[in-house]
Amino acid sequence: MKHPTTLAQRGLYAITNGPRPDLLDVVAQALAGGARLLQYLDEEPGDVRRHAEATAIAQLCRRHAVPLIIHEDAALAQAVGADGVHLAHSVDTIRTARERLGPTAIIGVACRDSLADARSAAQAGASYVSFGAMYPSPTKPQATIAPVDLLRQSAALGVARVAIGGITPDNAALLIEAGADYVASIFPPCSLPDVRDAAQRFARLFPSPNP
Repeated sequence: MKHPTTLAQRGLYAITNGPRPDLLDVVAQALAGGARLLQYLDEEPGDVRRHAEATAIAQLCRRHAVPLIIHEDAALAQAVGADGVHLAHSVDTIRTARERLGPTAIIGVACRDSLADARSAAQAGASYVSFGAMYPSPTKPQATIAPVDLLRQSAALGVARVAIGGITPDNAALLIEAGADYVASIFPPCSLPDVRDAAQRFARLFPSPNP
């Protein structure tokens, strides 16, 4: 069963990386640089802090008309009015999130290196599937490397495809050519101008939309 989503554009999928004092500034720079999706990823304890940060990020995303995805927390996504949630692969979890967040919510599912998982996720109501790590990843050095051809093989699933893992502006072009609708990058611990510049470099890899 297909569900409508708000995934109208291709481009950079920026992901936060846990508690950091400059979080909102870095989010603002990524959005200003052209990120087309943004995921709030923070698995550290602190429900009050996480709610406050997600609320503030949601406001920033709305100003830029960029959907906000919450990592693995449908309750938080619902509470702050986020656009969706990113989940580990589980058909039951996908269906539960869809029921909770509604038919237009963006439900993303991590499928690692499995076309079968991507197929079952799409059938369960996912809006996008992610594959990776596509390259060796400093964030998850033990991750299995997914074949680039998964992006081509999953074209017929009818959902957006996200490539993740070890991706930089210098190695992303191959993934985009293979069919990635989004390339995901976790915010690096670097200065603000570098974040905006990196986002702009990613954005330039995608064809401009038709006027």
